[in-house]
Amino acid sequence: MEIDEGHFGEVPLDGLKFAAWYRWPGPVHEGGGIVQGIVDRRADASQREAIFKILGGEEQEPTTVFNIYGSTIAKEYDPLIADIEFEWDLEGRSGRLHVPEVLDCRLQAIRNPVTGKEHRAQIVLPEGFEFKTGEMASADFLVTSELVFAGRNRYGVLWQAAYGPYGRIGG
Repeated sequence: MEIDEGHFGEVPLDGLKFAAWYRWPGPVHEGGGIVQGIVDRRADASQREAIFKILGGEEQEPTTVFNIYGSTIAKEYDPLIADIEFEWDLEGRSGRLHVPEVLDCRLQAIRNPVTGKEHRAQIVLPEGFEFKTGEMASADFLVTSELVFAGRNRYGVLWQAAYGPYGRIGG
C-alpha cells in the first residue's frame, strides 16, 4: 500500500509505503495465519511504530481490515524495514510490488484464454471491510523471506480506499 495522504494521531504518513505477506493453512476465517510486515525504509521511528500499529489492528475497531486480518494470525515474523518499489495502474489492472530479497509480486489484467484479450472483472462489495470496488487481476508472486512460497496466475485485486480507526471511509 502507498499512503497518498494520511496520519496516525499526530504522526504524518504522507507518501510512505508498507506491505505485508500473509499465509494461512486454510480459509482465512479459520485462522492459523502467519505474517511479516514490511515498512518503507524512508519512515522515521515514529512513522514505523504508527504503521506497525495500523498493520497489527491496534487502536482500531474490530470491523477494520487490519484488525480482522490481525485476529487470524497465529505467528508473526519480525518486521522488516526495507526499500519498497511499488507501482500500480488501477484502470489498467496492473501493478508491481518488489522488496529486494523478500518479495516480488506482479499483477496484470486477466486475459480471455481463447482470444487473449484483456477481460475486465470487478468485485463490488458495498459493505466490504477492505474495499467497495476492486479491479480483478492475475497475480504472480514469490516470497523469499522467513518462508519461501510462490504462486502463478492467482487471485489479485487492486483498489483505492481511505481507512480510519472505524474502518473503510471510501473506495
